[in-house]
Amino acid sequence: MKEIISSDYEKEVLAGQNVLVDFYSTECPPCEAVAPKLETLEKLFGKEIKFVKIFRQGNRDLADQLAVKSSPTLLFYQDGEEVSARLTGGVKRSEIVRELKHVLGKDRVSEIMKTQEPTISDVDVAILGAGPGGLTAGLYLCQARINTVLVDIALPGGNVSTTHMVSNYPGFIDPQPGYMLSHNMSEQTKRCGTTYKVAVDVTHVDLLKKEIVIDSQETIRAKRIIIATGTSPNRIGIPGELEFKGQGISYCATCDAKYFVDKEVVVIGGGNSAIEEADFISKFASKITIVHQFDQLQANKIAQEKVFENPKFSFLFSHEPRAFKKAGDKMVVEVEDLKTKEMKTLISDGIFVFIGQKPNLEMFGDKLKLDQWGYIQTDEDMRTNIDGVYAVGDVGSKKYRQITTAIADGTIAAISITREIG
Repeated sequence: MKEIISSDYEKEVLAGQNVLVDFYSTECPPCEAVAPKLETLEKLFGKEIKFVKIFRQGNRDLADQLAVKSSPTLLFYQDGEEVSARLTGGVKRSEIVRELKHVLGKDRVSEIMKTQEPTISDVDVAILGAGPGGLTAGLYLCQARINTVLVDIALPGGNVSTTHMVSNYPGFIDPQPGYMLSHNMSEQTKRCGTTYKVAVDVTHVDLLKKEIVIDSQETIRAKRIIIATGTSPNRIGIPGELEFKGQGISYCATCDAKYFVDKEVVVIGGGNSAIEEADFISKFASKITIVHQFDQLQANKIAQEKVFENPKFSFLFSHEPRAFKKAGDKMVVEVEDLKTKEMKTLISDGIFVFIGQKPNLEMFGDKLKLDQWGYIQTDEDMRTNIDGVYAVGDVGSKKYRQITTAIADGTIAAISITREIG
C-alpha cells in the first residue's frame, strides 16, 4: 500500500475517485492484523480503488481534523466524500469487503470477489484460539522450532483481555490489568515466531482432515490441531435479553462500566466473575443491586468481603430475572422471589449479566467426545478422541478454569506434540 502524509491528503484522497485510507500506528496489534488483509484486497481491487495508509502518530493534526481517535481506522471515499461506516479495532476481511460495496456497488464487488484465487498453507500445528492456553502452546511450539499458526476470530488475549485486573497471576506482586497481561503473552509468542492469523472468519473446520478454512479463501492444512477456543458468556434466555443486548444489557464490565458513572445498575449473578466485575463497576456506578438465585454468594471470600463492605451494594438473594424491558432511557428487570413466588420490578440505568460461560464449539460439529456439561474430554496429554487433535484451556473438561490452568494445558499439549513430530 502507498504511504502518504498530511500534505498529500487532498491530492491523493480528496481529489481521487475511489480511495480506502488506513490510519495506522506502530506497536498496534490490530494494525498488524489488518495489514495483510488490506494487501490481499488491494491485489483484487487495486485497479478500481486506491489503497493508501497514513501513520497516525506522525500526522496527528490530520487525524484530529478527521476525528480519527484509534488505530487502525479505515475510511472509504468516493469522489472526495466518505461513503460508508468507518472500521476500527480488530477489523475482519469480510467487514472491509462489505464496506467496499458502498464504494463500487454490490454487484461489482461480488464480481471481483469471484476472481480471487484460493490459497493453501501447510503447517505443522494450527492452534484455534488465542487465549492464554493457545498462546502458551504457540510459545512452546515455536521455541521447539515447530511451524505453528495461531488462528482466532478476534484479537489475541481471549477473555483475559476484557478482565479488569488479575491479582492471582504468579510473578506479579501488584494486580495486572487483564488487557496488558494478555498483550504481553501475545507479544512474547509473536516474537518467538508463531504466525498469527487473527480477526478472521473461520469458514470451515475439518478435524479429521486437519484443515481450517479462513475468510472463505485460505485453507490451512496441519499435522496437528489444538483447540483453544475458550468460552462465551451464558445467556439467561428470557424475554428482552437479545433485544436489548448492547442497548442496556452488557456481559462485559471492562467494556461498558465506564458508561455508568454516577448511575444505578443491576448485576445478575453471584459467582467469582459476577462479584469481581461488580466490584469494578462500583468504581463508576453510584448503586449496584446484585440479583442472585441462591441464598448466599458463591464468589471467593475476599471478593465477597469487598462488596459487603461497600455501601453502594444491595442484594436480592433467592431471586431470578424473568424478563427485561425498557422504559424510556431506563432498563427494567422483572424478578421472581424463588421462595414466595412474588414478582418484583427493578428499574436501573443498565444491567450486567454474569452467570457463567459455555464452550465455543459450534464450528466443530459432533465428532468430539464431550462431558455431560458439553466440554471437550481429553487425556492427560490434552489429546481428544480424534487422532492428532488436542484441546486446551477453558474449552476442555476440567474442575477449575483459571488463566494458570489454561497455561498448564497449553504447555502439556505443546510438549506432547513436540515429542511426536519435533
